Amino acid sequence: MELLTIQNKIYELRGQKIMLDFDLAELYEVETRVLNQAVKRNIDIFPDDFMFQLTAKEWDSMLSQIVMTYPIKRPKAALPLAFTEHGVTMLANVLKSKKARQTSITVVRAFIALKQFALNYKEISNALKELENKYNKQFKDVYEAINYLLQKDKQDTEQTERKRIGYKSNEEPV
Repeated sequence: MELLTIQNKIYELRGQKIMLDFDLAELYEVETRVLNQAVKRNIDIFPDDFMFQLTAKEWDSMLSQIVMTYPIKRPKAALPLAFTEHGVTMLANVLKSKKARQTSITVVRAFIALKQFALNYKEISNALKELENKYNKQFKDVYEAINYLLQKDKQDTEQTERKRIGYKSNEEPV
């Protein structure tokens, strides 16, 4: 199982990185209803910051952004469950299969890789902002000088009239 495949199934919702029940069921190689039944039997280990159910509005919004075939298989009344990184870890305890434990490890690694990417992106972004602030002042003068020279050249060409080259009619004095 590739980390990239799992990372493509991690979405951001309510300011958190989440995975949906049907994606997790596919990864754990169980039916979505089996996964959801196991969660309901052990609901006490899934607090709101580990798992929550999507609202109809959130689900509609996700459907418009994600290309998938699941809406046909999922009844309109059954809204998906969303699991945070900690909720995904708890699923391994609930499902208790070797496949669930292995998949949970891989999924947690995918979450960690995404966090690392976000941290690296933030560091690079901050460094670029610092460079921009530092050199923007210096380049501002350069940009003004270039614009001045361009405007000056444009004015010079407009002011000087050129002699015509080419065929001259007999009417014009030579």
